[in-house]
Amino acid sequence: MNHPRPLVRLTPLAGQLSRRNPKILLGGSHQPTLLRYLDGWPRRQSGPHAFLIQFIDQQQSLEHFTNDQFDLAVVQAPSAERRDEVIRHLTRIARQGLITRS
Repeated sequence: MNHPRPLVRLTPLAGQLSRRNPKILLGGSHQPTLLRYLDGWPRRQSGPHAFLIQFIDQQQSLEHFTNDQFDLAVVQAPSAERRDEVIRHLTRIARQGLITRS
Protein backbone atom coordinates (compact mmCIF):
# COMPACT_ATOMS: atom_id res chain seq x y z
CA MET A 1 0.00 0.00 0.00
CA ASN A 2 1.37 3.40 -1.00
CA HIS A 3 0.96 6.27 1.47
CA PRO A 4 1.57 9.79 0.17
CA ARG A 5 4.30 11.61 2.03
CA PRO A 6 3.17 14.71 3.93
CA LEU A 7 4.31 18.11 2.77
CA VAL A 8 7.09 19.32 5.06
CA ARG A 9 8.08 22.97 5.23
CA LEU A 10 11.47 23.56 6.84
CA THR A 11 11.38 27.35 6.92
CA PRO A 12 8.97 29.22 9.18
CA LEU A 13 6.00 30.65 7.34
CA ALA A 14 6.18 33.85 9.38
CA GLY A 15 9.66 34.51 7.97
CA GLN A 16 8.15 34.81 4.52
CA LEU A 17 5.58 37.50 5.24
CA SER A 18 5.33 40.04 2.49
CA ARG A 19 2.92 42.40 4.22
CA ARG A 20 4.15 45.26 6.33
CA ASN A 21 1.09 44.93 8.56
CA PRO A 22 0.23 41.23 9.02
CA LYS A 23 -3.48 40.37 8.89
CA ILE A 24 -4.65 38.22 11.79
CA LEU A 25 -7.97 36.47 12.38
CA LEU A 26 -9.00 35.68 15.95
CA GLY A 27 -12.04 33.44 16.28
CA GLY A 28 -13.67 32.78 19.62
CA SER A 29 -15.65 34.22 22.47
CA HIS A 30 -12.85 35.38 24.79
CA GLN A 31 -10.89 38.03 22.90
CA PRO A 32 -8.30 38.86 25.63
CA THR A 33 -7.22 35.21 25.75
CA LEU A 34 -6.94 35.05 21.97
CA LEU A 35 -4.82 38.21 21.93
CA ARG A 36 -2.32 36.57 24.32
CA TYR A 37 -1.49 34.04 21.62
CA LEU A 38 0.08 36.87 19.63
CA ASP A 39 2.79 37.44 22.26
CA GLY A 40 6.08 36.56 20.64
CA TRP A 41 4.63 36.01 17.18
CA PRO A 42 7.27 37.25 14.71
CA ARG A 43 6.99 40.70 13.24
CA ARG A 44 8.83 42.25 10.37
CA GLN A 45 12.15 43.73 11.41
CA SER A 46 12.31 46.98 9.44
CA GLY A 47 10.16 50.03 9.96
CA PRO A 48 6.88 50.59 11.77
CA HIS A 49 4.20 47.96 11.62
CA ALA A 50 0.94 46.99 13.25
CA PHE A 51 -1.19 43.90 13.32
CA LEU A 52 -4.48 44.18 11.41
CA ILE A 53 -6.74 42.08 13.61
CA GLN A 54 -10.23 40.86 12.78
CA PHE A 55 -12.36 39.12 15.41
CA ILE A 56 -15.11 36.63 14.60
CA ASP A 57 -17.52 34.68 16.78
CA GLN A 58 -16.64 31.04 17.37
CA GLN A 59 -19.77 29.89 15.54
CA GLN A 60 -19.22 32.12 12.49
CA SER A 61 -18.29 30.25 9.31
CA LEU A 62 -14.88 30.80 7.71
CA GLU A 63 -16.30 30.00 4.28
CA HIS A 64 -16.63 33.62 3.09
CA PHE A 65 -12.93 34.47 3.57
CA THR A 66 -10.64 34.29 0.52
CA ASN A 67 -7.61 32.04 0.12
CA ASP A 68 -4.53 33.24 2.05
CA GLN A 69 -6.42 36.27 3.33
CA PHE A 70 -4.68 36.11 6.73
CA ASP A 71 -1.08 35.67 7.79
CA LEU A 72 -2.19 34.04 11.05
CA ALA A 73 -5.49 32.68 12.36
CA VAL A 74 -6.15 31.64 15.95
CA VAL A 75 -9.47 29.91 16.59
CA GLN A 76 -11.00 28.14 19.54
CA ALA A 77 -11.45 24.38 19.08
CA PRO A 78 -14.66 23.72 17.17
CA SER A 79 -17.27 21.14 18.08
CA ALA A 80 -16.76 17.63 16.71
CA GLU A 81 -19.47 18.28 14.11
CA ARG A 82 -17.71 21.38 12.74
CA ARG A 83 -14.09 20.23 13.16
CA ASP A 84 -13.45 19.08 9.56
CA GLU A 85 -15.07 22.18 8.06
CA VAL A 86 -13.13 24.57 10.32
CA ILE A 87 -9.78 22.88 9.65
CA ARG A 88 -10.40 22.83 5.89
CA HIS A 89 -11.19 26.55 5.81
CA LEU A 90 -8.47 27.47 8.31
CA THR A 91 -5.77 25.89 6.14
CA ARG A 92 -7.23 27.64 3.10
CA ILE A 93 -7.53 31.19 4.49
CA ALA A 94 -4.42 31.48 6.70
CA ARG A 95 -0.72 30.99 6.09
CA GLN A 96 -0.35 29.93 9.75
CA GLY A 97 -3.05 28.69 12.06
CA LEU A 98 -3.59 27.66 15.64
CA ILE A 99 -6.54 25.84 17.15
CA THR A 100 -6.74 26.37 20.89
CA ARG A 101 -8.83 24.98 23.74
CA SER A 102 -9.01 28.34 25.57
